[in-house]
This record gives sequence, structure tokens and C-alpha cells, in this order.
Amino acid sequence: MASEIQLTEVTKRYGRRPPAVDNFSITIPAGQIVVFVGPSGCGKTTTMRMINRLIEPTSGLITIGGEDTSKLDPDQLRRKIGYAIQQAGLFPHMTVAQNVGVVPGLLGWDRGKVADRVEEMLDLVGLDPAEFRDRFPRQLSGGQQQRVGVARALAADPPVLLMDEPFGAVDPITRGNLQDELMRLQAELHKTIVFVTHDFDEAVKLGDRIAVLGDQSRILQYDTPEAVLANPADDTVAGFVGAGASLKQLTLRRVRDVQLSQAAVTVSTSDEPADIRRSLQEAGASFALMLDTRRRPVAWVHVREPRMRRPIRDMVSRESTLQDALEAILTDGGNAVVTGARGEYVGLVDIDTVMASVRELRENA
Repeated sequence: MASEIQLTEVTKRYGRRPPAVDNFSITIPAGQIVVFVGPSGCGKTTTMRMINRLIEPTSGLITIGGEDTSKLDPDQLRRKIGYAIQQAGLFPHMTVAQNVGVVPGLLGWDRGKVADRVEEMLDLVGLDPAEFRDRFPRQLSGGQQQRVGVARALAADPPVLLMDEPFGAVDPITRGNLQDELMRLQAELHKTIVFVTHDFDEAVKLGDRIAVLGDQSRILQYDTPEAVLANPADDTVAGFVGAGASLKQLTLRRVRDVQLSQAAVTVSTSDEPADIRRSLQEAGASFALMLDTRRRPVAWVHVREPRMRRPIRDMVSRESTLQDALEAILTDGGNAVVTGARGEYVGLVDIDTVMASVRELRENA
């Protein structure tokens, strides 16, 4: 069960300096993603870390599910709150399985239950347990480490998940994939998530609600992404929104909300080049989408050179935004390839579909 979080008149002071967080009040609804977005040094991370008492507030009240966190043992509190940070924060001397199983182990789960949970969590974040459970963090890519970090944060099934710039240290394509994965997980798990970022586009994509923060965590606007984009509260918020607000509206539309095209000719990695050419000629098509044995997209191949594979540089999922799809279309110079929950091919998004959504957004505006 997700839990509502309330911060009431919370302040954090360090010595005699002005407060890092001053009289901060907010209600974070159960089962929603609330994103704190603001410039570096504004106090957003300090505010979030007071929720699990990694930083103790100087004054004010914080409750989770109506329970005053100051009255709880800090270690017990943290074991009920998932925490994912930039660089994943994995223990380098532990395997992936040991990292994911840390909190369940601390909670006294028996070995069998921990092992089953590790398998479940790795599968949930898209990592094959047989392939990854015995690896060490140094043997993983940055995106894989972040997935393990999310699996570890969710392993004990906490009602609350805190995420501090969790995708900030990976490349843009991997970051987009991780954002999509979080959206897919949230659709299944319905956690209460507090997410900190300085990237406004990320806030719009992920947040059910966005809290735009100024100095000392002063709330400049707290509203839905649609409302913040359409009606910035002041010039500072408008500066965060930036130019191209109408194009950012594409971030509010998901690939799952549009009709996917099934126009691609699909072939298998095991097909002979002559068979690939014949399939394309019969379909009157120039390109085929090559899939592996699990129907995951591998490459595009051309009718003239069926032995040559052109890698797909950017793919999207059902949880991706139409802005992601547009970027994939521009990157690959064709249609955006859409994958399902396990990476399998499910269809294409073409430029006409995206432009139709742009026109509809303009008309509604």
C-alpha cells in the first residue's frame, strides 16, 4: 500500500547561516510521483532526505501515512523507504543478487524468500536473473547499475520511494530508457515516489505533480505538468519551462495513447539473405526490421544489401512520450521502433502520427 507524505512547516538550519530549507509545507498524495525540480543548491535534495531522516529537520513535522517520522527509529524508518541515487550507490564488493537482497536480509527474511525476491526484482527491471545475479557492479554498464539500484530500492516492497537524480549520470538514450522503465514499474506498483531533478523535461515526463522550487526550497508552483506548462506561476517558473512550451506538450502524450503502425516487414536473425530479399520484394518494401529469437529489434536491413545490418540507434517503449518518439524518428531518419515490457517489437510510430498530435494540441490550446 502506498502512503501519503506530509511535510508541515519544515525547516533545516546549519549553524547561524540562513536556512537551507525554510518553512516548507507540501502534501504528496499516495501512489503518485511528485517531482522536486529546481536549480542546484536550492535545497531540493535536503528536503527529500529529511523524509527518511538522512538529514534531521531543525523544526517542523513530517508524517508518512499519518505517522510522525520523528517518533520512529531512523534505521527502521529507512528500511521502509526505498532510496535510489545517482551512480546507483551499489556495494562494489557484493554481487547484484547480494545488493538487491540487502534490505530484505536486514528485515530478517529467510534465504529462500530473499532469493525469490531478487529473481522477481531483477526480472521486473528488465535484467535476466540468470545472466546478472552473480555479476559485480564493475561488470555492469551505467544503465544496468541504475536498474539494479532501483531493484534494490524496491526489494522490500516499501510504500515510499525516494529518488535523487537517479538517472543523471547516464547518456541521454539510456536515461530515456530508464525513465520509461520507471513509468512502467509505477503503472504496476503504484508507489508514492518523491523524485529530485534539475531537468524540467524529466519532471514533466515523470511527474503526476511537479513542485518547482526556488531558494530555500520555497515552492514557486505545485501543480500538474499540464498546468505548469500552460500557466507558469511567475517569470522564474516560465524560465524553467523555457522556449518551445507547445512542443513540450508532446511530453504529456504517451506512445501507448496513439495507434501504432504495423507497416514494417519483419525478418529473423536466422533468415538467409536471399529469403530476406524475397520477403521485401514480395511486400514491395525497401527495408525490413530484423528481430532476434525473442522478437527484440536488432537492426534494419535493405533489400539491396540484406547481409548488411543498420543498427537501430534509438527505440521507444509504450511508456515513452511522443517527444521521445519524435527524437527517435529524427535520430534514425525513419519511423520510431516501439518495444513492449520485455523488449519485444510491438509496432512503429511514424512522423504523421506525431504531427497529428501536434495539430491536436494546438487546436486544444
